[in-house]
Amino acid sequence: MEKDLKEKTAVSSQGRLAVIIILSVLLIDQIIKIIVKTNMTIGEEIFITQWFRILFVENSGMAFGMELIGKLFLSLFRIVVISLFGWYLVKILNKGFPTGYVVTVAFILAGAAGNLFDSMFYGLIFTESTPFQVAELTGFGTGYAPFLYGKVVDMFYFPLWRWPDWMPLVGGGIFFSPVFNFADSCITCGMLVLIIFYNKVVNMGLVYRDSDEDEQSHCQDSGKNNEKEN
Repeated sequence: MEKDLKEKTAVSSQGRLAVIIILSVLLIDQIIKIIVKTNMTIGEEIFITQWFRILFVENSGMAFGMELIGKLFLSLFRIVVISLFGWYLVKILNKGFPTGYVVTVAFILAGAAGNLFDSMFYGLIFTESTPFQVAELTGFGTGYAPFLYGKVVDMFYFPLWRWPDWMPLVGGGIFFSPVFNFADSCITCGMLVLIIFYNKVVNMGLVYRDSDEDEQSHCQDSGKNNEKEN
C-alpha cells in the first residue's frame, strides 16, 4: 500500500514537472521570437560578441533552417511527431521511468511544439517581415500566410571561427553557420541527452526495467537454483 502511494506521488510530481517544463519552454521561446520579429527586419544583426550575434532570419523548414520537403507536409509531419511524443510522455509517467528521462522527453516535445506554433499561427497574426520592414501584429487571418504555412523565426548565430583559407571545400567558411532558436536548442540538447545518457531506457519502449533490480532478481533466482541443486 505504501509502495503504491509512493509510486502515485512520483507519477504526480513527474507529471507536474513535465507540464511546467513544456509551458515554460513554450513561453520563453515565443517571447524571444515575438520580440525579434516585431523589432527587427529580416537579415538585421545585433552584435553581442565576436562569436555570438542575434541575426533575424525565417525559414520554412526543419531545425537550423534546413529545407528538405514541402511546407505543408512538414507542418503535418510535426503535428504527427508531437502527438506521438505527447502520447509517449503520458505513457511513461505511469511506468516508473526516471525523472531525468521524463524531463528530457518534455524538453523535446516542448521544442517541437514551439516551432509548430510558428507554422500554425504566425502567418495568420503577423504582417510579412522583409529586409526593409518590421512585422506587425494584424487581425487574425489577415497575415502573410494561411494556417500551417507560417515561417519559423530564428535568431541565434554563433560564428565561432573561420576555417583557414588553405583547407579544401570549407576554406574561408564559418565553422558553425546555422541560425537557430530556443526551441531548436531544446530539441537538440534533449536528443543528445537521450543518446548519451538514456540510450538503454529508450530501447525499453513502454516498460521500464531498473538494471539494479534486474541484477538483484537474477542473483536471487541463481541462489534459489543453487539451493534446489543442493
